Amino acid sequence: MSDILTATGIKAGYGDVHIVNDVSLHLEYGGSVAIVGPNGSGKSTLLKSLLGFARLFDGKVVFDGRDITGMTSDKTVAMGLGYVSQTDNVFANLTIQENLEMGAYVRHDAAGVKQDIERMYQMFPELERRKKFYAGSLSGGERQMLAIARAMMANPRALLLDEPLASLSHKAVETIVEKLRIINESGTALMIIEQNTRRILAFARRAYVLVTGRLALEGDAATILENEDARRRYLGLGAD
Repeated sequence: MSDILTATGIKAGYGDVHIVNDVSLHLEYGGSVAIVGPNGSGKSTLLKSLLGFARLFDGKVVFDGRDITGMTSDKTVAMGLGYVSQTDNVFANLTIQENLEMGAYVRHDAAGVKQDIERMYQMFPELERRKKFYAGSLSGGERQMLAIARAMMANPRALLLDEPLASLSHKAVETIVEKLRIINESGTALMIIEQNTRRILAFARRAYVLVTGRLALEGDAATILENEDARRRYLGLGAD
């Protein structure tokens, strides 16, 4: 299977500080990739560098056969590369319905947008029941569902998510994972940074382990999860 997203020799950070050093990774069409590792290992910086939110000192990013290195996020969203940040990922002072409409800002097909809003409500019935509520009144799990649904309104072919399970209850985690599974099975490729290592490795097909800004391990996600040495050295999971 060919790749929808490839990043080669990524060196990134903020200001003059290098945080990510010589990292290469790829995401297949319709695939699912987890990026895991200890706190402070540069996972979020890596993800943001692919989208132009962190400084890219060196490297190349290709999306769907096009070089998008250094391209602004509004252009990459229009091309089909979506992003859900860890925080500030909804408009708190807008309703659920208005947030979904904002997610389609790059589109010009009013009828299609209306259909996709209904599709999001079918996928996230929890949101439809409260569509006139302000996003600021939602629980953590509901906010995350809205953030994902809003990103999906741009019809991304690949969606990058920064810690979608952070600070959620066990029930909310399972709900979000199930929604991501539906999205992935519908054909949208997923690249997910996550601290809930065990859960995300059980979900994704492939994984990269990032340690102090460098790749320590990559391969089949289930194999990495079962690797006792990897669990102890890099993931803080210990033996089962």
